[in-house]
This record gives sequence, C-alpha cells and structure tokens, in this order.
Amino acid sequence: MPSVGTFFTPLLLEKAFVAQDARRSISNRRFVAPSFNDIRLILNTAQIMSLTTLGGPLKLVTFDGDVTLYDDGQCLVPANPVIPQILQLMQKGLCIGIVTAAGYTDSVKYMERLHGLLDAIKDSKDLTEDQKSNLIILGGESSYLYKFCPTSPTLLIAEPRENWELDEMRTWSETDVQRLLDIAETALRESISTMKLKASILRKERAVGIIPTIPGIRFEREQLEEAVLATQKTLELSDIGRKLPFCAFNGGNDVFVDIGDKRFGVLCCQRFFGNVTGGQTLHIGGEC
Repeated sequence: MPSVGTFFTPLLLEKAFVAQDARRSISNRRFVAPSFNDIRLILNTAQIMSLTTLGGPLKLVTFDGDVTLYDDGQCLVPANPVIPQILQLMQKGLCIGIVTAAGYTDSVKYMERLHGLLDAIKDSKDLTEDQKSNLIILGGESSYLYKFCPTSPTLLIAEPRENWELDEMRTWSETDVQRLLDIAETALRESISTMKLKASILRKERAVGIIPTIPGIRFEREQLEEAVLATQKTLELSDIGRKLPFCAFNGGNDVFVDIGDKRFGVLCCQRFFGNVTGGQTLHIGGEC
C-alpha cells in the first residue's frame, strides 16, 4: 500500500485479515481482487484489535464522515445507531474528531449534516460540560475547525487557526493556494469538455470541484474517476503541486480538489487537543 499514511496504533494485521476474511470471503474469491473497502476494513479492524488486545491509553478517536458515519452525501440523523456509541466514548473522557472532506466556511452547513449527533450531545444528561466540549469537526480535509458549543445557534463555533494549524501548514501562502486551485480548475474544465459532462465548476476558499448542473443527474463512476486522475496528474506535474499538499477525490457524484488532506486533518485534531500526550489516536474511515 504505497499511499498509506501514518497509523497511531500498532496493527494486528493477520488477526484482522482472518476476521474480515470470515465475513467477506476475500480469500475464497477467484475473480474479484481485494478492494479498497476490503483493505480499509482490515486496517480499521487491526487498529481496534490492537487497542482491545494490547491495551494502551486511547485519548482521541477520529471519524471520516461520508460512507463511515452516514451514507454518501447524507446526514447524521437522530436515528443513526452510531450516535449512542460516540456518546459512550465521550462519557469515558475520549476526545472525538470528525474529519470530513465537506468544506464549509460557516457552521450552518455542518449543523445540517451532523444535527443528530450535535442535538444528542446538547440534550445528554450523562455528559459533563467538559466532556461535551471534546467534540470537534475538522472540515475541508484540514481547512476549518469547529468546536461544540451549547450556546451557539448551530451548536458549533469556529476555532482560530492558531489553535490547531500545524507549523507546516503556516508556510502555505495564499498565493500558492490559489495558484494550485487555478491549475486544478483548468484541468477540471478540460474534463467537463472532454467527457461532455453536464457539470459546472464550484470554486471555494480552499477547494475547487465539479458538480451537476441539473438536479438529480448522476455521473458515471468512470467519468468521475477519469476527472480525478486527469486533474491529479496535472497537479503532480506542476511545480506548485509538488510543493503544496492536495487531495483530489471522487465524491460519489462530484469531483473536488482540496488543499491538504485527512492526514493533516487528524494531526490538526491531535494538536488542538494538546497532541493527546501519553495516549493513542484511532482513525476510523477514509484514508489518511
């Protein structure tokens, strides 16, 4: 796995493979190779097994959003069974970070996407005020951090970048950021034209992507993957793409390029919580 990032726990990979193989029949398949989902589940299982088997203090648990806490493009609704599980973790004093590609410059959109969890934390009689403050949302891969706040209308407040931004990220100039997004936008426009997509460009503060122009229209997975790979290759061949970290990804029915990636997002969560000194971090979900 040449692109795998940093893990913050030991990995019991053999035991995890045996467990997932029993559920997913990976070794019995003759024609379908191990998939991204197979590998992601094995790695997640290996981390959890290491914590329950080898012990060691767990201080921070981070989750991906789409396809981990809720279905792609959906919301974390009150009936979602993951909510009481997260509350139990918080009752034990663990810090929780939701690291999502969804990048919004205000907290309203995050409230809409995560309202089930936020309302449950607000209404909980079992969590102390200190425990409630241990939830953060890290959006845009690693671009925006919001902390739970019971007095805010959205139950979230933005945290100043100096409270969580990594030293390396402070060297990323705004000029370089916009230059990378300019190149990405040009590449995405070429993909729209080449594949005749009914799509438009959406430019954000620290991201750029293509979205459907007609409500309800669905792009083919192959079209989205082509746009991702073409844009990624263009950026990798540029001088700014070799200088500035970025993430190009298929969002299910859109394609986006973000500044930074989830690896930085998890590290930002660690920094915000004081580098969770003496404890381990468990990340569940998307690649980082």
